[in-house]
Amino acid sequence: MNSGKYSHGRKVAELECALADYTGAEYVIGVNSGTDALVLLLLAAGLDAGQEVVVPAFSFVATASSVVLAGGRPVFADIEPEGYCLDPGSVESVLTDRTRYLMPVHLFCQPADMTALLAIAARRELTVLEDSAEAIGMSYGATHAGLLGAGGVLSFFPTKTLGALGDAGAVLTNDPELAEVVSALRHHGRFGRTIDNFPGINSATGMPGFNSKMDDIQAAVLLAKLSTLDRDIQRRAELAAAYTERLAGLPGIRRLPRVLRRPEQVRGVFYVYVVEVDRRDQLVEHLTACGVGTEVYYPTPLHLQPCFAELGHRPGEFPNAEAACRTSVALPLYPDLSLEDVDRVCAAMRRFYLGRAA
Repeated sequence: MNSGKYSHGRKVAELECALADYTGAEYVIGVNSGTDALVLLLLAAGLDAGQEVVVPAFSFVATASSVVLAGGRPVFADIEPEGYCLDPGSVESVLTDRTRYLMPVHLFCQPADMTALLAIAARRELTVLEDSAEAIGMSYGATHAGLLGAGGVLSFFPTKTLGALGDAGAVLTNDPELAEVVSALRHHGRFGRTIDNFPGINSATGMPGFNSKMDDIQAAVLLAKLSTLDRDIQRRAELAAAYTERLAGLPGIRRLPRVLRRPEQVRGVFYVYVVEVDRRDQLVEHLTACGVGTEVYYPTPLHLQPCFAELGHRPGEFPNAEAACRTSVALPLYPDLSLEDVDRVCAAMRRFYLGRAA
């Protein structure tokens, strides 16, 4: 505040450098949300009007709506039955002559099968852009999520593993040209030095752009929290292991989360702890009555969302995505959660499914 520069200032530049060190990215471009990061990444990668981008049918709506906002056409594919990430076999079945991009999502606790997806992209000459909004700290092989294709994104929404006190996001890439275009798009289409540069507001505008600058107060918060990120990730893993130990074998639990084996060694990060259960909606009501918060990720698959009705999809087209929407629920998971809290959640679930005291 003393600097008088409230957005797109020195703290944003410091955060970009710190995130580049953490992720190994050549370029990190801070923007005002993960959703804007997706839109700007698609535009900078050259998405033209009407070109198709393959996305999973099970994800937050921004994965597909960003494609529409950037002028493209989302094409849905199913997810793996376990792991919730884009299924390479389903991707193969939906490709057309108009497909130009694949946008896998690294969801919940793990990266997608990037070996298979990158092989598909290479055969069909497609560009891979990663919705890595949830994936801070995740890696595939030796590469941080978001850097396996042409670029990726991070979201710093307050609930994320690294969360701000409001909206904030970033684009990750190793491509200097893509980074330059994203940097211009976030600041009204102005090229050259704009960050922490008061006179930059008068620079020539190279292309129509956006007002997607990151606030410095959010950058300062994220810099402070970045210093404890690895400790927080470890605590999330400990809490996830505690849930798994306590819930294993409980009737009514269809599936507990785990990081899947991939062709390359992966580092998963438990952003959320999602279980698949019988009578999901009734369980949510029970846990709410017990004072336990939950979140349903996601109640409606993307191909059946009203905003994509014009694409003409019908129930049954992507069965794995639709099944996940019927049965999945996220339990409380954050670094300040105690093991006593985990015990309380699990006891409430046992009472629901066993009909007796824990």
